Amino acid sequence: MIYRRYGKRLLDIVASVTGLVLLLPVLAGVAVVVRVGMGRPVFFRQLRPGRNGRMLTLRKFRTMSDATDDTGMLLPDCRRVTRVGRFLRATSLDELPELWHVLLGDLSLVGPRPLLVEYLDYYSAEQQRRHDLRPGITGLAQVSGRNLISWDERLRLDVYYVDHCSLMLDCKIILRTIGSVLAGDGGVQAIETLGRFRGSTTV
Repeated sequence: MIYRRYGKRLLDIVASVTGLVLLLPVLAGVAVVVRVGMGRPVFFRQLRPGRNGRMLTLRKFRTMSDATDDTGMLLPDCRRVTRVGRFLRATSLDELPELWHVLLGDLSLVGPRPLLVEYLDYYSAEQQRRHDLRPGITGLAQVSGRNLISWDERLRLDVYYVDHCSLMLDCKIILRTIGSVLAGDGGVQAIETLGRFRGSTTV
């Protein structure tokens, strides 16, 4: 309980400040690469639900172009991800700006990933509990099978984390995330390949 109320936030502040300072050259370098390779804007912005459902504007480095078809409609996401974007996603470098959100208190290093606003209407009462904590850059679901697990299992793991949040669990998730990124399997990005969530498939 002490860690959940005080220690987790302290860890977030120390880690985000340290990360932003040490990774400043990397952040600047990625910003230049995105600007040169894809133009403006450098950052992708999207509204996501945070703790207790409060909305936040999530910022990442942009990984997709604005390519359209003959009618002027945007092409599917998979066709708009650029070569630079694929590299940023594979290495999770596009996630680095989220350290700023951690410092501000919108995100935590570890927690249920902030999902799309459109999913809010499809959660069960139990699944809604994933918003009882700050969302995280990485989470238990992201290191527990990634895109190989179903939406039901992913959301179950999110709620499990809410109920069992601890320093030891957070350290395990962070270490497993680092291992995943170093292994080049996409880190926190891989699970985003799941199809759209449209409600639980179990009763």
